[in-house]
Amino acid sequence: MTDKLTVSVLGTGIMGAAMARNLARAGHTVRAWNRTRAKADPLAADGVHVAGTPAEAVESADAVLTMLYDGPATLETMRRAAPALRRGTVWAQSTTAGIESVAELAGFAREHGLRFYDAPVLGTRQPAEEGRLTVLAAGPAEGRGRVTPVFDAVGARTVWTGEDGAAGSATRLKLVANSWVLAVTAAAGETLALAEALDVAPDGFFDLIAGGPLDMGYLRAKAGLILDGRLSPAQFAVTTAAKDARLIVRAGERHGARLDVAAASAERLERAAARGHGDEDMAAAYYASFDEPTP
Repeated sequence: MTDKLTVSVLGTGIMGAAMARNLARAGHTVRAWNRTRAKADPLAADGVHVAGTPAEAVESADAVLTMLYDGPATLETMRRAAPALRRGTVWAQSTTAGIESVAELAGFAREHGLRFYDAPVLGTRQPAEEGRLTVLAAGPAEGRGRVTPVFDAVGARTVWTGEDGAAGSATRLKLVANSWVLAVTAAAGETLALAEALDVAPDGFFDLIAGGPLDMGYLRAKAGLILDGRLSPAQFAVTTAAKDARLIVRAGERHGARLDVAAASAERLERAAARGHGDEDMAAAYYASFDEPTP
């Protein structure tokens, strides 16, 4: 079997567009669709066929990759694609959809004879553009030969977590990892906000922790975006991070864990979005630390 596939990418936002480009660079035939077509049209310059409907995008596809906003958006899109889906097609579901939604999406896959892979990714804009994402994957061993070339094109590493995509083991691991990412990002913003409020130079703080156990590359990266005013284009947008934070809180609640930091992070992100920072990098939650200016 050839490793060159026809791959349908449904959802071409920050992550999906980068993944589509890397699939095309790897020699695959790529057909892409996005709800707002203007976001997908630039992919034509990279040899990607931009489809007008989900059904057109999945026609003749060996593999379907979904990278949409959430579970409901993914299910709606796949229902629109259903008339053109071929039985036996592999479906790599990479949207961070939440545990309950993964089970629902897997049910759709069973109904339509698709081989379902729960396949969220770790990484933001830059690693996505460079094909260096980490793919977290769960799904049947039969069919991995068809889906592995897709993962290899978009990621530097694939971590297999199980053989039943419906169980959501990959999504569970993704939520755990994202809870850490959100906590560090929120702490970075609050630390800089407190430094500003107390008239402490941020460099003094970074010099204090340099090289010690409290130092962290990710802390410095997110703080740098805030201090240098480089919040656009977003590596990972405030609105999407807020959605993920709510999924994490809900997952904890339903499995007996109270997640106060994740809940607070969600509130901060939503407050920042309400103040006009929704499309900026999630580090823009920093602005939630300050009262809105009086008109």
